[in-house]
Amino acid sequence: MTTKPEMTAAEIASAVAGRKMSALDATDAALARIKQHDGVLNCFTDVTAERARAKARAIDADIAAGKEVGPLAGVPFAVKNLFDVAGLPTRAGSKINRDLAPSKRDATLIERMEAAGAVLVGALNMGEYAYDFTGENVHDGPSRNPHDTTRMTGGSSGGSGSAVGGALVPIALGSDTNGSIRVPSSFCGIFGLKPTYGRLSRARSFPFVASLDHLGPFARSVTDLALAYDAMQGPDADDGACTTRGLDPTLPLIANPISDLRIAVAGGYFQKNVFPEAVEAVSRVAKALGATRVVDVPEASRARAAAYIITTTEGASLHLDRLRKRPNDFDPAVRDRLIAGAMVPAPLVDRAQKFRRWYRAQLAEIFKSIDVLLAPATPCTAPKLGQVNFNLDGVELPVRANIGIHTQPISFIGLPVVAVPVPLEPLPIGVQIICAPWREDIALRVAYALEQMGVASAPSPRGL
Repeated sequence: MTTKPEMTAAEIASAVAGRKMSALDATDAALARIKQHDGVLNCFTDVTAERARAKARAIDADIAAGKEVGPLAGVPFAVKNLFDVAGLPTRAGSKINRDLAPSKRDATLIERMEAAGAVLVGALNMGEYAYDFTGENVHDGPSRNPHDTTRMTGGSSGGSGSAVGGALVPIALGSDTNGSIRVPSSFCGIFGLKPTYGRLSRARSFPFVASLDHLGPFARSVTDLALAYDAMQGPDADDGACTTRGLDPTLPLIANPISDLRIAVAGGYFQKNVFPEAVEAVSRVAKALGATRVVDVPEASRARAAAYIITTTEGASLHLDRLRKRPNDFDPAVRDRLIAGAMVPAPLVDRAQKFRRWYRAQLAEIFKSIDVLLAPATPCTAPKLGQVNFNLDGVELPVRANIGIHTQPISFIGLPVVAVPVPLEPLPIGVQIICAPWREDIALRVAYALEQMGVASAPSPRGL
């Protein structure tokens, strides 16, 4: 059996376990596609071919010996280069980190993916230190959108979005602090899961904002998203935020009916500063789900402002020593925002944290009467690479600052979200399926239903 570029992870694992395809063949096919297309997409910074082939051979040997293999047996995957990968320095998209010693151990989530049989094929391009919404890295060059290579992937997990959207790998891992999984998912036309804060371990990944950082998967199907998510679940003593929650498998639940769910559209703030394509995408999703109720989320604009304050101050604190010693080795845009964050008065940070607690309570109250909230993932489809502003209703708005306008008020309080791709023409765009804490199962059920209806789907890469 030969591999097709858009074979899903579930299809690959089934074929490998059933001896219709070898894990080595699946790995070699992914490596060949990376070699063929990454020169254009620029989504990989490191390709771990030798490691990948060794892992694939070990899986094939286990199958030949009659041993049980995991649910992701032979599935190629790649990770944003802020994950520790044994033998590689953890770049985190920066020039400075390249001087670090190679990591001695993989990040927890890589270990868990490989324990489930997945095969790591490389590390992926990203915005410097994850402080980015565009996917344009000044050191490694921009990752490029697989549907139009003149356009952004979104960031900061831009390489992850490009690699999955371009069908180089069926699964990739990224991080999301203010929207860095949901934005590339939207621009690159794929599914992405930002789990509840504390759900998936961040151990041995390079941090950005510890109180906002999440790690999660990208995939071209909801089944693949659930497979990867379930493989990575579980407490981890190496991450203090991920020590209490047990396993809540979602794959057996995704096909459950959704007729009992109370679904609403986010109104007010979430219906402002959006282009027609974002309005159309939310409308299609709402109509398919029969969602007619509109819920106003109080003070969402203030939540975004508070998220900015916490992001820039925590990020600045992490990088103070680098800013002092090597300021000229930063992306100037990242450096200047971090310096500004170092000068934010402490009382303002305290107010932002107090507001965060209040805002979390308001959303908890909303989720007593609904199960799902729908909102745009981005205000528009992917802008052009290098684009500085976009014009909305006659007003020029900065691209970089406003791409995450609808994601920041959600990650600010750690809610789980599945971003689903709506395949509009000429470019796809995403919608957020937002749920109460720890209810990733509901978000995945709704995403699966939309996929089965044909409303949400990952289009074939059009730019390759």
